[in-house]
Amino acid sequence: MKRALTSQQMKELEQYAGAQYGMSEALLMENAGAALADEALRMASPQGRFLVLCGRGNNAGDGLVTARKLAGRGRVVHLEMVAGKEELQGEVQRNLNALRIAGVTVAVIPFDFPAGPGDVVIDALFGTGLNRAPQGVYAEAIGRISAWRAIGAKVLAADLPSGLNADTGRAFVPCVAADATVTFGYLKTGHLVEPGAQLSGQVTVADIGLPVPEGAGIRGPLTALLEEVDVRSRIRTRRPDSHKGTFGHVLVVAGSRGKTGAAALSAQGALRAGAGLVTVATRPDALFSVMSATPELMGQELPGDGPLGPNDAMAILQAAEGKQAVVLGPGIPRGEHTGHLLRTLLAELAIPMVIDADGLNALAGNLDALSSAQAPVLLTPHPGEMSRLAGRATSEVQADRVNAARALAQAHNAVVILKGARSVIALENGSCFVNPTGNPGMATGGTGDVLAGICGGLLSQGLSREDAAMIGAYVHGLAGDRVSRRTGRMGLIASDLLGGLQEVWVEWDR
Repeated sequence: MKRALTSQQMKELEQYAGAQYGMSEALLMENAGAALADEALRMASPQGRFLVLCGRGNNAGDGLVTARKLAGRGRVVHLEMVAGKEELQGEVQRNLNALRIAGVTVAVIPFDFPAGPGDVVIDALFGTGLNRAPQGVYAEAIGRISAWRAIGAKVLAADLPSGLNADTGRAFVPCVAADATVTFGYLKTGHLVEPGAQLSGQVTVADIGLPVPEGAGIRGPLTALLEEVDVRSRIRTRRPDSHKGTFGHVLVVAGSRGKTGAAALSAQGALRAGAGLVTVATRPDALFSVMSATPELMGQELPGDGPLGPNDAMAILQAAEGKQAVVLGPGIPRGEHTGHLLRTLLAELAIPMVIDADGLNALAGNLDALSSAQAPVLLTPHPGEMSRLAGRATSEVQADRVNAARALAQAHNAVVILKGARSVIALENGSCFVNPTGNPGMATGGTGDVLAGICGGLLSQGLSREDAAMIGAYVHGLAGDRVSRRTGRMGLIASDLLGGLQEVWVEWDR
């Protein structure tokens, strides 16, 4: 996995590097500029020119070093200082003086540079400290970068695109859309989540001489980007003497009249994730439709009709006997007393539970019930469900997805998968992992039901809830990616993921 740091953690790490190892600001800047120059040369055509736009902070210093390095390679370099001379100081001013000595012309006002195909525009306006929308000459400069990109020039961002919040991935208006980004030392959290991931383009992490955060005593929970190797290593290889009991039995409490597909998809997800047996518990008027969808399923009637409530507790507890995991929520008939049912189940079930969909909506307002849970709990909300759980607007959740998921997981001793583009997996200790797999074709009904089932199937095989969440989110997205390569994204449906998941297992020899 690739670790990401916040802007404050980067500041602390650079200070530590200077105090303990003598890594001066000047040396770090020189290393950063050299890495930027190398990437810029790779992106440009043989006759391509370079335009570097600099602000006033250390990010500008990195850009100035880049301009000097490129000029030293005999390339045509134009440089624009968006900040006034009086705003520059320290290493930034020193690098500007060195650039002038090297003979590079420095413009202090916007000028007409006819950038086009083969040319590279280097964005060194803002660094990691931006916390509000760019204004004035900076907003105008971002507008010019966008115009150059529109006519074919490539855009390379220094550390992260200007206008992007380094800690949340939120894009202020305006914001640079880069073709590539060279980030220094470590990824920033803003690179991992959308829209920051898309706006950053292809991200390269440049080693500029910083130590590892653990050795520097950097505070704060872990944030990292999941990689395939992290996931594959957590999945056990099946022994030749295995049988269906080896891989557990999942109880899926799901479905209702008109929503039987949710139950079927969740149950099929559990089977395709490797569960040995899957039983669906649902109302009698839904059971036949669920069972007819997949002959491998078993069924358990929940007597009565109407919304699930406390009167269903005994039937569900009995159905859970001998099972290794429970998935609750997809398509259930929810009423005003469903939350009370969840409270009872959490307090009495001694096996892991995945709560999804209307199970989460029933849990909203009853989150204190999680404190009495007798077994691990995994929550799989989409942004709207997270909004209800957290008591915050959906827009607030989406503006800082990592910390929204982290806060819920830490406060209620749960593992949380906040679904959506770049799903966030938050652990109870505050660690967060961002999942890079998946695509917009998966924005369709039922895909979340499949994910809940996959997680339940993994839990039934004895995996921890942490591993089940990370594996589940990653392979769920990867299955969608495999399908979209064959069929496109338009019209991809949830049941397609089941075949895509099988392709992943074939590829991984699992």
